[in-house]
Amino acid sequence: MVQESAFRGIIGFLDKIGVYDVILPFLLVFTIVFAILEKTKVLGLDKIDGKEFTKKNLNSMVAFVISFLVIASTQLVSVINEVLANVVLLLILAVCFLMLVGVFFGDQEFTLKDFPGWSKFLMILMFIGIVVIFLNALDWLKYILVIFVYWDAEWASTIIFFIIILGFIVYIIRDPNTNKSSEKKD
Repeated sequence: MVQESAFRGIIGFLDKIGVYDVILPFLLVFTIVFAILEKTKVLGLDKIDGKEFTKKNLNSMVAFVISFLVIASTQLVSVINEVLANVVLLLILAVCFLMLVGVFFGDQEFTLKDFPGWSKFLMILMFIGIVVIFLNALDWLKYILVIFVYWDAEWASTIIFFIIILGFIVYIIRDPNTNKSSEKKD
């Protein structure tokens, strides 16, 4: 029988007392909501000695209540846990990709700015990855993928045809002068 390590036992204990299902999701939601309320100043400002301050007491109370409502829903907590785990995997993949690209540069430093277009492509790819992660965590991805399961050649060719036509329309309509004028201003 394989003996469990002390650290694995600690992780199991923290799981049993609800750190991962209650405390961490609460702190995450509280922090994000509080930061958004502080940044946007939605609940107003207080003027003290001519200086404006955010209403931290109201912001913290609203963030506190929203956090409790989130952790009261086990479904929301499971979605948050699944999404965060998968987003971290996406982040690790991005870092691994950058390390592999860095191998070809030897001791030279590089950034994605050295490759015009790649940073936008990678941002779009990451956005699509996050959307797919959220759809999967909400269990909505299966409803979207069912379209592809029951595809026949007519459906596929029609959609591909419309995508190609839309691509040509966007290519023809775009104004090439807007790119040149923005480059001259820089």
